[in-house]
Amino acid sequence: MEAELDLVLRLYRTMAAIRLTEERLAQSHQAGLVHGACHTYVGEEAVATGVCAHLTMRDSVFSTHRGHGHALAKGVPMAEVMAELYGRELGCSQGRGGSMHLFKPEVGLMGTSGIVGPCILQATGAGYSSKLMKTGAVGVAFFGDGASNNGAFHEGLNLAAIYKLPVLFVCENNMYATEVPMSYAAGNTDVYMRAAGYNIPGIKVDGNNVLAVYEAAGTAIKRARAGEGPTLLECKTYRTRVHAEGMKESGYRPMEEIAAWKARDPLKLLREQAMRDEICGDPEFDEVHSSVAGQVAAAHKQAVESPYPEGRDALSHVYYEVQA
Repeated sequence: MEAELDLVLRLYRTMAAIRLTEERLAQSHQAGLVHGACHTYVGEEAVATGVCAHLTMRDSVFSTHRGHGHALAKGVPMAEVMAELYGRELGCSQGRGGSMHLFKPEVGLMGTSGIVGPCILQATGAGYSSKLMKTGAVGVAFFGDGASNNGAFHEGLNLAAIYKLPVLFVCENNMYATEVPMSYAAGNTDVYMRAAGYNIPGIKVDGNNVLAVYEAAGTAIKRARAGEGPTLLECKTYRTRVHAEGMKESGYRPMEEIAAWKARDPLKLLREQAMRDEICGDPEFDEVHSSVAGQVAAAHKQAVESPYPEGRDALSHVYYEVQA
């Protein structure tokens, strides 16, 4: 039971770190500290947390415009994520990437991008490199339901299937590609079923249940490391904030639907499940939550105190500099 307690609190800590960081970033966007767009991950924390809990620094993660949660779960420090959105030198991309371009190769975060779909091919490439070099590393692609209708999705799954590459494809199906319902954009809204066309496992889980995601991702990653090939993992989840900060709900999704998903909040669900199974209770969760809140406040302070990059350094980190 002790190991179970450790796991539950570890998963909760990561989800709380994502949630509180994102809420701080939303406030910072309103205050003008964030330059450009800001797509938060609020409501989807269980997916990044459950998957990345199995990854090591040598495993590669490729993500999307909604990538703050993946970055934090993969090990990018809070202050570096915040500072990147604030355009500061402390940022993980030295203030050059902003909200949608987070990079930290040192921990295996190989990049986030606002372009839909390429992360699937990049993760496939990482799996191919791992297989050639026999490193045992896994490539992971996080993408939304909209990307599953992109040609890159089919090309990536097909190539990974042919060569049995160590790749995990994670579809975060939050039911809307910006404001376009998945029910309108696809004849079959169950993305996991497409795996059968490539003769690879397709799994669908409750993306708001972090323990379910953790279990499914663990099985898939174990398969990948054993040389048994890729898996398509579909996590049914929901973003409870607007598509991007500053936008307004324009009626494309019912308010009752949003309320229903808020009632299934990932952090709340884990608390309820842990108390139901008599693993731990509110005092333990509250202690973790309070600790994370203090870390987020300190990270925000560190980020806003970091200077902006100097103009004379604008071309630094753009090209690889060969040492003489």
